[in-house]
Amino acid sequence: MLKTAVAGLAAAFAAITPSSAQQATGAADSFPVEITVDAARTQGPVDPVWRFFGADEPNYATMKDGRTTLATLGALAPDRVYFRAHNLLTTGDGTPALKWGSTNIYTEDAEGRPVYDFTIVDRIFDTYRERGIRPYVEIGFMPEALSSKPRPYQHDFRPGSGSIRTGWAYPPTDYGKWEELVYQWVRHCVERYGRKEVATWYFQTWNEPNLPQYYWGGTKAEFFRLHDTAIAGVRRALPEARVGGPDIAGAGDTFLTDFMNHVKQAGTPTDFLSFHAKGSPSFIEGTDGEKGHVRMGLGAHLKAADHEFAQIERDPVFRTKPIIIGESDPEGCAACQGPANAYRNGTMYSSYTAASFARLQALAERRKLNLDGILSWSFEFEDQPYFAGFRQLTSAGIDLPVINVFKLFSKMSGQTIAATSDHQLPVERIMAEGVRGPADVGTVAARDGDRVSVLVWHYHDDDLAGPDAAVRLSLKGLSPALRRGARVTHYRVDRDHSNSYAAWLGMGSPLAPSDEQRAALIKAAELKTVAGEQRLSTTGNGATLAFRLPRQGVSLLMIEPGS
Repeated sequence: MLKTAVAGLAAAFAAITPSSAQQATGAADSFPVEITVDAARTQGPVDPVWRFFGADEPNYATMKDGRTTLATLGALAPDRVYFRAHNLLTTGDGTPALKWGSTNIYTEDAEGRPVYDFTIVDRIFDTYRERGIRPYVEIGFMPEALSSKPRPYQHDFRPGSGSIRTGWAYPPTDYGKWEELVYQWVRHCVERYGRKEVATWYFQTWNEPNLPQYYWGGTKAEFFRLHDTAIAGVRRALPEARVGGPDIAGAGDTFLTDFMNHVKQAGTPTDFLSFHAKGSPSFIEGTDGEKGHVRMGLGAHLKAADHEFAQIERDPVFRTKPIIIGESDPEGCAACQGPANAYRNGTMYSSYTAASFARLQALAERRKLNLDGILSWSFEFEDQPYFAGFRQLTSAGIDLPVINVFKLFSKMSGQTIAATSDHQLPVERIMAEGVRGPADVGTVAARDGDRVSVLVWHYHDDDLAGPDAAVRLSLKGLSPALRRGARVTHYRVDRDHSNSYAAWLGMGSPLAPSDEQRAALIKAAELKTVAGEQRLSTTGNGATLAFRLPRQGVSLLMIEPGS
């Protein structure tokens, strides 16, 4: 994604038309939007923060749809995409389930001596590397033989019921054995993949230790000890390893500050900081016979991130460290289903992704922080019904609209350039009010040599019909090559383009699509361009282009020399 400027836009909203009521009801056919891009005003390199993904279930990676989804992700930026997974140290035979996985990496013999078996975890990491993906290694969870409260060990989670925190979530009985496990694992990875390769990975301990009801059955002090010993094991095996943490939930607490103070006092190496930020969608019941709808919570998502950013900014030691938002999603449970999660299959999710990534970068920029990555906790759920409503990038091996936004992100390179929209909501306004009145029609842009790329999104929190944005794009500072002649490629993700879910609905939502139907769904899922000639009107060193962008649509315009 890109760096964006969001200040100074408040005055523009005094003249925004039509009214929010018109937008909510679709009473107007369209509303005008002015976007200006200045290709001569560079603002620093494009930051590909989008290239991080993850999932609860590590074993899905080696299964049929997991492999194809990883291949798609890896092809976006070979050897620059990272994947984080829970349960890499969990005891079991590798059979996956919702919010569960295992590798059986550690057991003990009858005399209590460690037995290491890297077979399953090697298969997972091999699958990543064969597809151009690198591990973002989450050191967890606790092997049954080391757990201080081992029974029951596997949880009984089902969507809507079950307990998460069982034996895997507790501190070890022996921190020495815990450190040695981590050491042996990293040493093995160095032997298998090479020192130079493993030094490019990220290593962090556990998941959301500030949520005792879910992921951590110990105290804060016990987590700090767990972390210190794990990092000691990593660095003993590979002194140059990239280590950090604590991948906490964005819960509005001061855990991150406590963590920073602890590692400074303990001298625990810390190359990066990581935390999570989530939104909060809700289901709005219909009235007077109308259907209900999902209302997203982008404002809550941004506030959660900014709370953690503020703690980092205040620390003189850590404010320059790279930051990974280790889970960044519209809500907090990929494997949960329900009315409030009905946004996931369609273009609400894809447009939310475009709008949220730009704003998270803007929040980091205004605090002068180094945001290195934004990790989407979404992957795939193997052998589930088509479009089952999980938070995922693909369904039954078919790309969903949201993954096509990541394809758009991956096409932007070079230098960020100045881009403004008179309908791009200020980030402060979104944090205070959400996107509940006027729609958010925003933009970011880049220049790579003579090529200019402009991303435009049309987002609203409410999953309701609304008018199109009638966009007038003004380009300034174009290179002589573009002024002599330009070719425009207009990629689009919306209700009619790059949308397998809409195609499935159009088929009548078949439970078991035939071979012919499946082939049609795979075709519909491909990243599409807008049909018809995209004509630039040139004037001096600039040009203009007009197009309509439907609500929940995302466009990427690639402007290159040619005719």
